Amino acid sequence: MEVEQVLHMNGGSGKASYANNSLLQQKVISLTKPMREEAIASMFLRILPTRLAIADLGCSSGPNTFLVVSEVIKLVEKLCQELKHESPEYQVFMNDLPGNDFNNIFKSISCFKEKLSNEIEGGMGPCYLTGVPGSFYERIFPIRSLHFVHSSYSLQWLSQVPEGIENNKRNIYMAKTSPINILKAYYAQFQRDFSLFLKCRAEEVIEKGNMVLTFLGRRNEDPSSKECCYIWELLAQALNDMVSEGMIKEEEMETFNIPQYTPSASEVKSEVIKEGSFSINRVEISEVHWNAYNMNSNYFDSKCAFLKSLSDGGYNVTNTMRAVAEPLLVSHFGEAFIDDIFYRYRKNITEAMSKEKTEFVNVSISLTRRA
Repeated sequence: MEVEQVLHMNGGSGKASYANNSLLQQKVISLTKPMREEAIASMFLRILPTRLAIADLGCSSGPNTFLVVSEVIKLVEKLCQELKHESPEYQVFMNDLPGNDFNNIFKSISCFKEKLSNEIEGGMGPCYLTGVPGSFYERIFPIRSLHFVHSSYSLQWLSQVPEGIENNKRNIYMAKTSPINILKAYYAQFQRDFSLFLKCRAEEVIEKGNMVLTFLGRRNEDPSSKECCYIWELLAQALNDMVSEGMIKEEEMETFNIPQYTPSASEVKSEVIKEGSFSINRVEISEVHWNAYNMNSNYFDSKCAFLKSLSDGGYNVTNTMRAVAEPLLVSHFGEAFIDDIFYRYRKNITEAMSKEKTEFVNVSISLTRRA
């Protein structure tokens, strides 16, 4: 599997699109807002740049795409008004892999600028947006060009499926039944990838520039714990059932693996310290229910979200996962059984949610580029 070619969220605006199934990611962005505001304010007040370069890595496409950019500009304009400082020019880079629906982003730019301008009393500085397709595990920006880098729910994705995991039988990810070499291979791939990410950003971020990164992660130090692996184990169950029924070939199942690693906070901090280019300002751990429309959540997007919370949680979670995983499954198994896979996956998810607590764990870290 060439991850860079097949890893992207479902594009468009259909029922299974990321645009219509990204409330969970929106809630995570909302949870990490205080950390971002602190990082942006401290950076801006230190530097007071006339040009402010912002990069959102793994921006995807849909209602969340401009959330953080809008937040950054509003905060900076507020600071400028308080300081009676001239607004900077904003240079915004939206990055994702080439398969991302960049066309949808470009079509939305005019509306985004108009809406943002109307929301900021007194106006704002000029804003220039650029789409940047490419892997963030390589250099994608000029040296010392960025003031603030943001990434949410993207860095858990690996640059490739780890090598040497052929003996991970009946699993598609790390699991309790995975041999120890599987867990080690996944962790080693995460270490290589995240270290490379930090090295590349260290060349691109200016001195005293900031980054805020949020990973889908875990509290538990056990990489095969249910809090990070269960959602994929339920998909593996669906695929194994289809193998047993002769719908999917066993060799196809055995060669399908999810290119993801959900790190603990200590693993994230360890790589930052080891690479050495950034100082750690703050690390936070938060949780969000699998069902983004869960009634018990403290956050509701709208009245519509509240009403959807009363509906089938298994359906909601399955659609969220389908928006993320469908391109990977189609590239490996083809389209013929996709609906059947997600029908079975939904049944497994619904049953799991009826029996136990189901939450995603988020690891967020705020960093400053060392001198």
